[in-house]
Amino acid sequence: MPMPRGFFWLLSAQFVSGLADNALLIVAIAHLPGWGLPAWVAPLLKLSFTLAYVGLAPLVGALADAAPKARVMMASNALKAAGLVALMAGLHPLAAFAVIGLGAAVYAPAKYGLVTELAPSARLVAANGWLEVTMVGAILLGTVAGGGLSVPGWLPLAMPAVLALYTLAAMLNLGVPASGRAVVLLPAPLHAAPRRLWRQFGVAQRTLWRDREGALSLAATTLFWGAGATMQFAVLRWATERLGLSLDRAALLQAVVAVGVVVGAAAAGRWVPLHAARRVLPCGVALGLLVPVVALVDSVALAVPLLVAVGAMGGALVVPMNALLQHRGVQLLSPGRSIAVQNFNENASVLVMLAVYAALGALQVPLLPLMAGFGLVVAAASAVLVSWSAGAAGSGPRPAAAGRRPWR
Repeated sequence: MPMPRGFFWLLSAQFVSGLADNALLIVAIAHLPGWGLPAWVAPLLKLSFTLAYVGLAPLVGALADAAPKARVMMASNALKAAGLVALMAGLHPLAAFAVIGLGAAVYAPAKYGLVTELAPSARLVAANGWLEVTMVGAILLGTVAGGGLSVPGWLPLAMPAVLALYTLAAMLNLGVPASGRAVVLLPAPLHAAPRRLWRQFGVAQRTLWRDREGALSLAATTLFWGAGATMQFAVLRWATERLGLSLDRAALLQAVVAVGVVVGAAAAGRWVPLHAARRVLPCGVALGLLVPVVALVDSVALAVPLLVAVGAMGGALVVPMNALLQHRGVQLLSPGRSIAVQNFNENASVLVMLAVYAALGALQVPLLPLMAGFGLVVAAASAVLVSWSAGAAGSGPRPAAAGRRPWR
């Protein structure tokens, strides 16, 4: 069953927007000394970017359902561009990244919700495989581009180049068609909306966490994204301290991890059906156990295959778990609200893990115990999920119960 043409416009728009996000992070890290900020502020940029995903989760999910999702995506890229312009005009980097993160927080539920509307359920794992491959491709190329733009001669052109990418991403959304699904209007009167949205969001949280497949997949993706965000900075520090690489070359090793994620995501999208999504959970254990091994390596030749393996385990884990979570979310909630719940939990994990990582960096904890401890925590948490899955085995994704959906 072929994917609809509009799905590939969606992939293109997501790719360019993600390319800009990842290039900007590396460029901003390179600018930290010029702004008079210490190196340990780097993970706080990502933390600031992530705040809106958590604090505004009920609102952004409702917004994604209250208008055609392609239009929401276009407006989100415009907001990202506005945050970058403010950064170029002198706004503090943490404040600017908070604005750009707001645009990204609105973008995410619209993007993933539109995937569930455009792709048939039988192709949802494959659609997530495409989505993950293009997203990780954006991480890969964005990280490489950010590293290249961080070379002193190119640094003055870096932010205008990223601004051009955000503009292109907004234009690509013009090709994404309306899915034909009805919108879910915001509560009226609008002054009562925040309280009602938070109440509805609490109901949506409980609905997904009380569902067997929903809770399992939500826990797995929450662990993966928190671990992935922390690994991004750990790999940069490890490459500069342990391997003695410059920032632009260290960024290339981040890209190596992304290559592995592409391989794992593509394999999962090709060979893991939705009903067998639980079988990939041991990949999380393998990922966690590989991290302390990576920390011990002091050779680029040994590091590259290990980083590819780490990425492959992550890609193989997250694609089926995303598909399972989206499948249950659409059955139990609405696309925008289910993705908002997912984003809230995943990015709360990112905030906690990055805050801990930044604090340990400020305390000058040595790299080896930091990475080893981090990897073992991920492996132990993944092992708990494997055990939980085995105890709940016996049925695949269940149909939603009849009756009204819980957000109404």
